[in-house]
Amino acid sequence: MLTFHPNSKPWHQYVPTNLHSHTTSSTLYKTKILPFQIANTLNEGKQPKQSSAGKIKRLVLTQEGRTKLNTYPDREFYAYPRFVTHVDDGFISTLTNIYKERLRPSWEILDLMSSWISHLPKEVTYKKVVGHGLNAQELAKNSQLDYFFVKDLNQDQKLELESCSFDAVLCTVSVQYLQQPEKVFAEVFRVLRPGGAFIVSFSNRLFYEKAISAWRDGTGYGRVQLVVQYFQCVEGFTQPEIIRKLPATGGAQEDKSPFSWIMKLLGLLSGSDPFYAVIAYKNFRPTYE
Repeated sequence: MLTFHPNSKPWHQYVPTNLHSHTTSSTLYKTKILPFQIANTLNEGKQPKQSSAGKIKRLVLTQEGRTKLNTYPDREFYAYPRFVTHVDDGFISTLTNIYKERLRPSWEILDLMSSWISHLPKEVTYKKVVGHGLNAQELAKNSQLDYFFVKDLNQDQKLELESCSFDAVLCTVSVQYLQQPEKVFAEVFRVLRPGGAFIVSFSNRLFYEKAISAWRDGTGYGRVQLVVQYFQCVEGFTQPEIIRKLPATGGAQEDKSPFSWIMKLLGLLSGSDPFYAVIAYKNFRPTYE
C-alpha cells in the first residue's frame, strides 16, 4: 500500500469498488436495475465485448535493452535529495510554454517521476496536481504539488490510482530510466480520462549509469523514436506528436576534441540543451474553442 503525502489537503486514496455495489465512499450512482428475468432475456446469447484499449500490443525493448550499468535499487540511488535542475533555462522555458498551451486550469494533473519543481507555469493554478517520485524530501519541497507519493516504477508498475482520474500526465527528463516502459505507458493510459494528454519531455542529459541500455546507446533521433514506440505499443493512444527544438550552431565550427566530448557528456560545457517532447492522447485529441 502506498503512502500519500498531502501538501495542503487530504488525499482520498483510490479503493477499488465492488462492481455489484452502487455506492462508494464519495460518489452515489443512480442506476435503474431491470428485473432479473427480463435482464437475462435481454442479454441471452450475447457475450460482452472486450475493449482492447490500453492493452500492450507488443514489447518494444529486448531484455538487454532494459539493463542498467548500476544495478543497485533505484531507491538507494535517489535516497539523497538533489535540489538542482537537470536541464538549462531554455529547455525549461520551452517546456513551461508547452504546458501553458496544452494544459487547462480546470484539469487534474499527474506529474510522474517528479522532483522539487514541476516546471508548470507559476501563474496558473490547476484543479489538482499529484506528484510521484523516488525522494520524499524533493517532492515535499515542490510547491506546485497538492499531494505526492513515493514509488519505484521499476519494481512495480501498477499505479494505485483510480482509472480515468486525470486529464494529463507529465513525465519530464525521466523516461530514460524506465525498465518496463510498456507497462508504465499502459498504466498512464488507464488513469487518463478520454482525451487526456501524456506529455513526455527529455534532452540529452542523464544519469548515465541509471539509464537503460537502449537509451544510452541511442542518438537524439533514436530516442525520440523509442518514445514514439512506447506510445504505439499501447492500444488506444493517438498518433504521437513530436516537438523538437535543437540548439543553433551559429555557423561556428564544432569542437570534436576528446576533451570537448567528455565535457559535453558530463554536461559541463555551456550551450543550450536540445529539447524533445512526444505527446499523445487517450482515444482522441480534443479541440477547444
